Amino acid sequence: MSETASPSRRGRLLRIAAALVVLLALAGYVVAQYLSGGGGAPRCVVRAQDASGDSGDSGSGDSPSYEMSPEQAANAATISAVGTTRGLPERAVTIALATALQESALRNLNHGDRDSLGLFQQRPSKGWGTAAQIQDPVYSAGQFYDHLAKVPGYSRLPLTEAAQRVQRSGFPQAYAKHEPDAALLAAALTGRSAASLTCSAPNSARPGDPAKVRAALERSFGPGVRAAGSGAEVSVPVSVTTGAEAEAGPSEDPAPGEDSASRRGWELAHWAVAQAAVLRIEEVSYADRVWSAEEADKGWRRADPPRTATEEVRLRTAR
Repeated sequence: MSETASPSRRGRLLRIAAALVVLLALAGYVVAQYLSGGGGAPRCVVRAQDASGDSGDSGSGDSPSYEMSPEQAANAATISAVGTTRGLPERAVTIALATALQESALRNLNHGDRDSLGLFQQRPSKGWGTAAQIQDPVYSAGQFYDHLAKVPGYSRLPLTEAAQRVQRSGFPQAYAKHEPDAALLAAALTGRSAASLTCSAPNSARPGDPAKVRAALERSFGPGVRAAGSGAEVSVPVSVTTGAEAEAGPSEDPAPGEDSASRRGWELAHWAVAQAAVLRIEEVSYADRVWSAEEADKGWRRADPPRTATEEVRLRTAR
């Protein structure tokens, strides 16, 4: 009996060991993907326009692109909105986004080196605010911009130097590697590059709350944003001038065919798409383009029937 049972037990042990190895490998993969921001749906992609003005949302072109999770996109959109609302130019938003990419990979972390926390790994012990304040993306972005604005000529400095003047990092050259991705994100989120940010949406029956959408808009962009609407619909006027437009220099003028209202409209529209997973927004439309969660793989597409009004951005929450 023992001679025949022993190989059987060894076989079972080997199968159990093999199963454990597979489970550990799978767990390691999931952790690695979470920490790196890669793999798995849903995802958000920002893609540059090509020479024809097409953003290549289908992914078929060779335009530069950056892929991220909905959490990262929502945080990036908040950082951008806080910057433009404070009257800062696109360069400031680029610096802030590159810094957050390096410090937290655009995640609102509840841990870090010593007492560092949040998107920018700010430290309560160094006077950045309380732990609760620092983990509020609007507050932490505002603190970063407050310090950046005190750096003389920051918009003309190399990005890594401007970021280091604020952060005092032990790795001051690390910010530079994120500049291309940050610049691409800033171009879309400040509205300079139309129809270049799209997200896939999670499959969920959970409805959205238009009141939460309106509150989030006002919190990110300030009380100047007065969203209206009824039921699941939210309309956002684009007439309020953003800081990005007010402060834009010659190199940040709207692209040919774009005016300040168009830039403002795309800023609001891209913010809404970036926040879609968090706020359960299922459709965003502006000018002659529409993005919907149901057809997120198509990115921004032509509205049918066509509409060309640029006075407002329209959102619809999930029902």
